[in-house]
Amino acid sequence: MADGRILRTRISRPADNTTYGPALWSAVIGAHQLDVSEQNFWACVDRGLKPSRPGASPPVPPQALPADLVHQLLSKLKLSEAEVANLSRQQALDLMAAYWSKPIE
Repeated sequence: MADGRILRTRISRPADNTTYGPALWSAVIGAHQLDVSEQNFWACVDRGLKPSRPGASPPVPPQALPADLVHQLLSKLKLSEAEVANLSRQQALDLMAAYWSKPIE
């Protein structure tokens, strides 16, 4: 989460094979574990709609460079951050492919 929290849930199976009751589901869905409304929870489960969360990180642009590729461009090719920021994904991949295809000296 944007505020540093990591939301997780864990539900053990009841020992007597009973079903989960409303109190357990409300604890899982609510602020104790997943921190979403029941409506948003089921929209996510049924339709894959991720819940909107205040302060959530913006979506990653489709052409964003992976962090490990950026690291390689900075450390192996010694490009500046400004140079890397101006590269398209394909340009970055082409530069690294050229670097990796050179014989080791």
